[in-house]
Amino acid sequence: MSGEELDLMALAQQVVKRTEELGAQEVSVSISRGSHVSIQRREGKVEQATEATTRGLVVSLLANDRYTSNATSDLRPEALDHFLKRCVDAARWLEPDPNRRLADRAATGRGVSEATLDQDDPTWRTRTASERGAWCESLESAVLARSGPDRISSSAWVGDGRSEAVRVLSNGFADRTAGAWFSIGADLTLAEGDKRPEGGAHYAARHLTDLPSVERISEEVVSRARERIGSRPIASGKYPMLLENRTAGRVLGLLAGPLSGSALHEGRSCLADRLGTRIASPLLDIVDDPTLPRGMASRPWDGDCLVARPRTVIEDGVLRTYYVGLYHSRKMGVEPTTAGRSNWVVRPGTRPYDQIAADLDRCIVVTSFLGGSSNAATGDFSFGIRGLLLEKGQVVQSLAEMNVTGNLLQLMEQLVEVGNDPWTFASTRSPSMLWQDVQFSGL
Repeated sequence: MSGEELDLMALAQQVVKRTEELGAQEVSVSISRGSHVSIQRREGKVEQATEATTRGLVVSLLANDRYTSNATSDLRPEALDHFLKRCVDAARWLEPDPNRRLADRAATGRGVSEATLDQDDPTWRTRTASERGAWCESLESAVLARSGPDRISSSAWVGDGRSEAVRVLSNGFADRTAGAWFSIGADLTLAEGDKRPEGGAHYAARHLTDLPSVERISEEVVSRARERIGSRPIASGKYPMLLENRTAGRVLGLLAGPLSGSALHEGRSCLADRLGTRIASPLLDIVDDPTLPRGMASRPWDGDCLVARPRTVIEDGVLRTYYVGLYHSRKMGVEPTTAGRSNWVVRPGTRPYDQIAADLDRCIVVTSFLGGSSNAATGDFSFGIRGLLLEKGQVVQSLAEMNVTGNLLQLMEQLVEVGNDPWTFASTRSPSMLWQDVQFSGL
């Protein structure tokens, strides 16, 4: 039976029934399949083209209060039956863990319809290889047209895919979801003596029409490469830090670890016992919205199949919720919230990036982060950066070989302005953000 002919829902229901027959008291089955295509061009020719299809099954079960979760990609009936027998047999060697029980059926379900989520762009099904190739070639040509004689190399790439999944629980929950995605990007490397400054841009969206034009992307690629010319560090010290909307998510993402149920339960969260208290500037508002139409992390239910609902994470700087899934809620003796974050939507301010920058005598604009580390237990962090030194909104120096360091809780209090330009091409929809007195290490 081919992947296209396979009835995922019927198969998942059969697996639940068979696993119960083998001795499991509770069962959760997830089956997914998908396909994706990518094309990359370099120096006027296709460098790489790939197409792949995947399918897989995950079964989690509780047998005599012993829990195990296993995955397979072999969905042939005879192989699947052997797999399920091994899963149930393996459970008897484990320690009891009754906290792994499924949610009550009444708490599970769909937050919004597939139509409301609007993740499954119908144009994906009719997209052809020639259309993908022409799209990639047009971006490469646009970058080449804007490049100068100092160009060393450039590349362009496009990709798209679609996946569908079903989830069936032995408590009666059964549902399906599907979504497509499209991505496009390019990079450019220039010559500068013995240096090779480079820049690039990348975008992703659920619907093809939500992506920027090839002209806009190519202009950004060339601009970002040219702003890297002359990069060097400046003196260490405290500077205002202006994060571009596309980079702000990296800093805000530091909150996710300490907010998780696992970190709280294991005593490695700097935000333990802070619910209902101020942890950030009053300017910071974050809503977790899994129901956001066309959102990159939208979903109808969470990992426990609990109904997906918008939740206020931070309101006027006050922490309003943790991310406590069903398992850790039972271990901690608290009510569950949701298993993992979805889309983070940051309340925007009133001014654009350019106006914020123009009012600053001097600031460091972080255009990208380069590796680094963070500690959820203490809140300490350190990241390498690329950026720009601005004076009154004008670029005076491109920055490299510098680090930004600090503590998460202190940094959140140092937020002084939020822009009005949210980034819509990622799961964190954040505007540009300005932080005061941030420590940078350079010369």
